[in-house]
Amino acid sequence: MARFRLHHAPKTRSFRILWLLEELGADYEIAPHEMMEGTHKRPEFLAINPGGKLPALEDRGPAGDWNGVAISESAAICAYLGDTLPSDLTPAIGTPERAPYATYLAYGAAAMEPALMDMAFARAEPPRPGMAGWPDFAATITRIENQIAAPGGPFLLGKTFTVPDVMIGSLLQWVVGWGMHKPSPATSAYLAALDARPALVRARAIDAPASA
Repeated sequence: MARFRLHHAPKTRSFRILWLLEELGADYEIAPHEMMEGTHKRPEFLAINPGGKLPALEDRGPAGDWNGVAISESAAICAYLGDTLPSDLTPAIGTPERAPYATYLAYGAAAMEPALMDMAFARAEPPRPGMAGWPDFAATITRIENQIAAPGGPFLLGKTFTVPDVMIGSLLQWVVGWGMHKPSPATSAYLAALDARPALVRARAIDAPASA
């Protein structure tokens, strides 16, 4: 029995957790879901994640004897895995690298995704100043590109790939892949660096058969 159990459906946000589990070399198994059949809304899954959303990750503990331990929300799962399975993907607590790490681990869900929804589903009127806690989507892209450039890239924190690259990278892969954003050379270079990750290649191969 694997330590972690990922509730996953292809082409959903749970892919980013699949990718991270592969990056970390984690001991995991997949609980497949069928979105069109509503398996994520059934009582047995709602007992794990009352929000009825994917991803959700169960942790059975190092010895496999934990019961009822589950994490939901992509950023929370990524943070949990990064701290639970220490690796080069997570700067140590108390180091200066931890500040941008924490910032960009949260930035995708806190700013980029809401801004993307505003772009995809335009409001009848713009929000009053100070009402929205995020800028427009173009501004979020500029911030990400500036962050990559500041330490010299190719990743958010510099030469080392870290957990926030999974959150930010997966979102950019999605919006570019669906033609919702035309990438600049800087964004294209970032995505190319991510595409070269062996763990991403493995995760896509795992995801592909179920989505075919």
